[in-house]
Amino acid sequence: MTLLFYPKFRGIHISNVINLPNNKSPLIKAIRDLFEHRALWLYFLYEEDAKEGINLEPIARKAINRCGIYQGNNLFAKGKSKSLTTLKKQLFSSVGQKVFEMEIIESTNKALNIDFHYCPLVNAWQKQNCSDADLDKLCDIAMCGDRGIAETFGARIDLQKTIAKGDRVCELRFHNVVAETVSK
Repeated sequence: MTLLFYPKFRGIHISNVINLPNNKSPLIKAIRDLFEHRALWLYFLYEEDAKEGINLEPIARKAINRCGIYQGNNLFAKGKSKSLTTLKKQLFSSVGQKVFEMEIIESTNKALNIDFHYCPLVNAWQKQNCSDADLDKLCDIAMCGDRGIAETFGARIDLQKTIAKGDRVCELRFHNVVAETVSK
């Protein structure tokens, strides 16, 4: 297992999380930088929250979920359908696929299964020397947005594996809730 070293004022953290991009295009790097900036907002809120002892996590989860619902509604307005194939077309464009180094495993109206081989959010948090436990928590909080998008499309999302937990990929599995209910 490769160990990565991230300097921090309080010492060096050794991470078991490996998150290295294969696509090094300058344009893709620039887009990843935008995602990293968004990830830093969450990190700094989380860090300040820890200093103050306030516990904003429940509020952050609700707000990020609302943001996902907002984004999902905008995606629906553009695509005019709440099918998972429309979600794939609207949210997981070819550029998005390059940014996160996605592999579309399955795309039907019942299921949308995507493997992400790189995460710019995790990269931003690693640059801040987050512990592996913090990477996992920040990832789960950030995923509230994806859960909100899924909810808007009448779906639920399962994360079977995540880069933030030390897996080689993030396995996002969207399931059409209506189709699951009808088939039962």
